[in-house]
Amino acid sequence: MLFTALFLPPRLREATGDRAWFQAMLDAEAALARAESECGLIPPSAADAIAAHCMVDEFDVPAILEEARGMGNPAEPLVRALRRSVPDEAADYVHMGATSQDIVDTAAMLVTQRTLRIVEGDLAAAAAALAQLAMRYRDTPMAGRTLLQQAVPVTFGLTAAQWLAGIVRARAALRRLRGGTLAVQLGGAAGTLAPLGDSGPSVLHAFSCTLGLAEPALPWHTERTRLAEIAGALSLTAGALERIALDIILLSQTEVGEVAEAGAGRRGGSSTMPQKQNPVGAVLARACARTAQTQAEGLFRAMAQELERAAGAWQAEWPALSGALAATGGAAGGLREALDGLAVRPDRMQENLEMTGGLIMAERVATLLAERLGREQAHQYVRSLSERAVAEGRRLTDVLPDDATVRGVLSPGEIRQVMSPSEYLGSSGAFIDRALALYREQER
Repeated sequence: MLFTALFLPPRLREATGDRAWFQAMLDAEAALARAESECGLIPPSAADAIAAHCMVDEFDVPAILEEARGMGNPAEPLVRALRRSVPDEAADYVHMGATSQDIVDTAAMLVTQRTLRIVEGDLAAAAAALAQLAMRYRDTPMAGRTLLQQAVPVTFGLTAAQWLAGIVRARAALRRLRGGTLAVQLGGAAGTLAPLGDSGPSVLHAFSCTLGLAEPALPWHTERTRLAEIAGALSLTAGALERIALDIILLSQTEVGEVAEAGAGRRGGSSTMPQKQNPVGAVLARACARTAQTQAEGLFRAMAQELERAAGAWQAEWPALSGALAATGGAAGGLREALDGLAVRPDRMQENLEMTGGLIMAERVATLLAERLGREQAHQYVRSLSERAVAEGRRLTDVLPDDATVRGVLSPGEIRQVMSPSEYLGSSGAFIDRALALYREQER
C-alpha cells in the first residue's frame, strides 16, 4: 500500500505485514505438531521442540521470501528452514501430513482474527462516541438534506443515531465471522489427509482447538466462500465507515460549518493556506474505505479455483486479504480520530435552518392545508407560495399570513408555531432511542 504509514497506524501495519503472516504460519506449524502429538502420531518431545522454534525472530523473513519466488508460496521454504532449526530427532515431524496451503490458509485466518481485534476496538470506540452524540444532541434541530438540498428538519442526534446504526450492523457482520467462517485448513496434498490414516478428523479437531479457530466440516482448498464472507464483511464495514466520513466532510464545509474535527498544531493544516483546518480524519477514513472495498473485490474475483489446487487465484488472495484488512482498519482508525472531540455547532445549524426563510417548513404547511384542499392541490398551492416568496425576496413565514386560503386554516399564532423546525421533528426521538437500544444490546 503506497504511503502506508500515512494511512495505517503501526499496530495495523504490524498485524497485516510479512512478519505477522510468518508468525501465523509458524503458529500453525506448532499447533499442528501439538495436535498430532495429542493424537499419538508424533512424540510429545518432538511437538515441544517444534513449538519452541516457531518464533519469527529465529528466521530471516526477507531471505525466505526471496526463496519463495521459486516455489510459488512462502510455506515451502519456511518449512525447510524450520526443519533445519529444530533438533534432528524432531525434524521429520515438522509439517507432517500437511501441505503448504494448509499452513498459508490457516495463517490467513489467524491474521484475519488478530487484525479484526484491532478493527473492532476502533469500531467500539467510534460507536461509543456516536452514542454520546445521539444522546447529547437528541433535540438539536438541523436541516435534513436530500440530494444535498435542504428538505425538512431533523436533529443532529438522529444523524448520529443513523451513523451509529451502521456501525452496529458492521460490528455484527464482523462478529459473525467468528461463528465458523474463521476456520483452520488441514487437508494434505489433495484434501484427504491420507498420510494421517484414520486420525485425520481427530487431528483436525485438535488443530482447531489449539489455535482457537473453527473446525471446518472438510478441507476447503478450492472452496473459497470463507474468504468471500470475510471480503463481504470488510466491504460492508468499509462502506458504513465511508458513509459517516463523507457526511462529516460535507457538514464541515465552510458554507455549512455544522461540525468540525478537533485539531491541534498542524493536524488538518494546509501547506499554503494557514487558515485551513481540513477534516483529515474523515478524509483518511474515506480513502482507506475505498481501498478496502477495492481489495475485497479481489477476494471475490478469486473464488473460482481449479479442482484440488488453484493456479494463481489462491496466490492473488494474500495481498488482497492483507490489504482489505489493513485498509478497513485504517478507515476505522481514521473515523475514530475524526469523532474524537468532534465539534458540533448548534448555532450554525440554526443559522442554516433559517437561511431559506422558512422554506424548509413547506411540507408541514402543505400537510395542514391538505385537510381543506386535498393532498395534491395543497402541495401545488404551497409550491406556488414558496416560488412567490423566492421571487419577492421574502420569507415564507411572511408570505403565508397574506394568503386568504392559509388564513382560513391557520391563525397568525399557529403559523408561527407551524414554521418552527423544533415542532416538526416527527419520531426522531423514538428512532434515536431504537438506535441506542441496538447499541446497548450489542455491548452486553
